[in-house]
Amino acid sequence: MIRNKLMRAITYAANKHKDQVRKVDETPFIAHPYRVAMLLKEHNCETDIVIAALLHDTVEDTDCTFEELEHLFGKDVKEYVDYVTELDKKTSWKKRKEHSIQAFKTVPYDVKLLIAADKIDNLQSMIDQEMVHGDAMWHSFVGTREEQVWYYQEIFASIIENLEDEDWHPLFYLFQALLEKFQEADPSQY
Repeated sequence: MIRNKLMRAITYAANKHKDQVRKVDETPFIAHPYRVAMLLKEHNCETDIVIAALLHDTVEDTDCTFEELEHLFGKDVKEYVDYVTELDKKTSWKKRKEHSIQAFKTVPYDVKLLIAADKIDNLQSMIDQEMVHGDAMWHSFVGTREEQVWYYQEIFASIIENLEDEDWHPLFYLFQALLEKFQEADPSQY
């Protein structure tokens, strides 16, 4: 049953994102949610949070609805995706990001892990693409490099707020290390 649900989620996400590509390198978009899900799976996270990782951008970026997610994958998966779905894209970039930063302070621990895995993959992609394309890559983003640094710093602070030392998961350390690498990077060196 669990395996079937996970397999259905992979197929569903691949179909929903089939015509989408990542910024800058234009790889198939599905690679991103798949990497996020596999990062959580590697860290022995619960199946529903792994499935939510596969589906985390479906409502935000496709015609998928929360009702459809709940019907196909259950209430928990739907709620996990709801926690990480940004405000409507008609809202300004800055307001969407500020809303997420505030909202992520109070999400359940498993959702914090999903957020960390998502941001780890995004940071690694930005670092890699910046090495290849230099400053030119930032033309593909709404926020400037400085705004991206601000956003990732604030997201990190948000998800670790009020965590005790024993609550620090390896994903938080990885997020922190990549954030430091991103902050310290000098794109002009590439």
